[in-house]
Amino acid sequence: MSTNSKLSDKSREFIEDLRVYLFSSGKRWDEIDEIGEELESHLSEAEREGKSVEKIIGNSPKAYMQSIAGEMAIDYRSWIKYIFIIIFGSFSFTVARDLVEGSLAYSVLEIAGHVVIGVLFIATLFVAFRYISGENLSSIKQMLIISIPGVLPIALFVGLIYLNRIVDTPVIHFRFWGTVILALITLIFLIAVSIWAKTWVAIILITLSTLPDYLLGLTALQEETQLIWSTIILLGGFGLYFWILMKLEKKEG
Repeated sequence: MSTNSKLSDKSREFIEDLRVYLFSSGKRWDEIDEIGEELESHLSEAEREGKSVEKIIGNSPKAYMQSIAGEMAIDYRSWIKYIFIIIFGSFSFTVARDLVEGSLAYSVLEIAGHVVIGVLFIATLFVAFRYISGENLSSIKQMLIISIPGVLPIALFVGLIYLNRIVDTPVIHFRFWGTVILALITLIFLIAVSIWAKTWVAIILITLSTLPDYLLGLTALQEETQLIWSTIILLGGFGLYFWILMKLEKKEG
């Protein structure tokens, strides 16, 4: 049984930081749980005896985290899994949008770009989490650091779009059955990831970012008006989704 509820706020915060640090260092989650529970027990016992957290972890929390991480093997399978999910997840948005427009054709540069951006996103995200969990930073500094992995892929995807226009590479065209197969693979992937993550946010976001554009394209509205309404529907729909989730959690709680 976890003793976390008996710990001081400082001890609980350190254990959560340690979990984040180890996870972002590529360690196995079951091993992280074992170490977290063992540390909870040690800290709980130390606090009952009137000892400080520093008596267990020393004066440098980051050095303690590094020593623990150094004794654990890297979980390469999980790294590969997350990279695959991010790469195919980002490409799913492109496929979904192109399916609505009715054309599936991707250059080698475009496909390679998705792979590279996906790897960079995972790498920068894990580096950011590992850094903020090992340093005593203010909330504002933490938000600024975490925003880097969030903004970087957007900037890179915009750059990829323009680079794809000026650099000529072979283009892979998907015919009818190729389009059907790719659409089915994308749908199965999104459903599987949603079940695994226990959230339908990916499917909802893709629906909100593609379906309104298609329906608005059937109207006589001007392109600028369509863009405005598409943005309103996307943000409003996403906000409504999280509002419903919050209400359900309050009801269950």
